[in-house]
Amino acid sequence: MTVGLIPGSFDPFHNGHLEIVERASPIFDEVVVAAIRNPQKSEPMFSLEERRDMIAESVAHLENVRIVSISTLLVKVARDVNATAIVKGLRAVSDFENELQMAQMNRSLSGVETLFLPSSSHSSFIASRLLREVARFGGDVTAFVPEPVAKRLRERYPETP
Repeated sequence: MTVGLIPGSFDPFHNGHLEIVERASPIFDEVVVAAIRNPQKSEPMFSLEERRDMIAESVAHLENVRIVSISTLLVKVARDVNATAIVKGLRAVSDFENELQMAQMNRSLSGVETLFLPSSSHSSFIASRLLREVARFGGDVTAFVPEPVAKRLRERYPETP
């Protein structure tokens, strides 16, 4: 059985993330989306549990996807879920430089390869960091996130359309 592991902070989960999950779904028997607590990033907008729930609702139409939340090394999770590959979306060349280093480290630690999927042009500019900023200031991000995420953003920031 092939298992693709898609890790990320997903804070919040957006249409670019959804695109990568949807594209990975037919490639693997199972796709595991791992919401990660990343101590290198700023204070999260949503808790791991909230992110896990939003992702689960957003990918409910995909039968072979399951969600986990973690705060440990990715390679440990890869072992635990028997990942065939780690799947990462790339928006730009700048993403590749950082992701390549992580892929090489993960392969050295675990033997698990990383598969890079380039995002399509309609989602390549979407970044969780930008969405958090726009939402905090009352901007409309509904075109960039799945409806379950838009709903929670409206609850968190009532001035958001």
